[in-house]
Amino acid sequence: MRFFIQFSYFGKAYHGWQNQPNAITVQEVLENGMSKLLNSKVSLMGAGRTDTGVHAKEMYAHFDVDALENIPEYVFRLNSFLPNDIAVERIFEVEEDAHARFHATARTYEYHIDKKKNPFATDLAHFVKKELDLEQMNSAAALLLGKKDFECFSKSNTDVFTNICDLREAQWKLDNNKLIFTITADRFLRNMVRAIVGTLINVGLGKYPAHYVNTILKSKDRTKAGVSVPAKGLYLTSIVYPNTILKNG
Repeated sequence: MRFFIQFSYFGKAYHGWQNQPNAITVQEVLENGMSKLLNSKVSLMGAGRTDTGVHAKEMYAHFDVDALENIPEYVFRLNSFLPNDIAVERIFEVEEDAHARFHATARTYEYHIDKKKNPFATDLAHFVKKELDLEQMNSAAALLLGKKDFECFSKSNTDVFTNICDLREAQWKLDNNKLIFTITADRFLRNMVRAIVGTLINVGLGKYPAHYVNTILKSKDRTKAGVSVPAKGLYLTSIVYPNTILKNG
């Protein structure tokens, strides 16, 4: 039987989602907890990777077990077993071929910037003390929308079959002393969101005009784009799946 697990995590203590040698990851901690409670090995396939220090408000993975009885009780026990920076929201049965990564139709991230120094948000947002031109940043963000090659915003030497992503939303909003960037696409390349934010900050600081983003895209050159902003301000906030993956759905 195949199940999806929905969970969230505060990423500061982890080297991202995916298992790696000699580094603690969210996948390792969650798999270990689930395996101990079920007395059998559980392997999780996540909806995607998150880098070291990135947070997730909504993340999914799938796993296979022979049976899973009393799911609410299992979720309660699992949450009691897990550290405080990982929380399981729910577990639900899906079709046998449902895939947490390949069946996702959209993913949304937020990036949080504090305009005012806030000692209580040092691990939650990136502080930019200089004034940013929000209108110009949104003008530049709008130029990213659509199906485009985003190689210029990706880490080099990644094992992806294409650099084409369908960007459906990219917008900055002001919330008191915080700037929040929301970005949605069918898929994202490694480091893509943090590189885009770094580039848009450069626009906001007046280092180059909004339309220069088109030049960066055409170059396919990572060195032309802005530096990657710190991971602590990045949150995976939503993943969308079709209802057809649900068991009997």
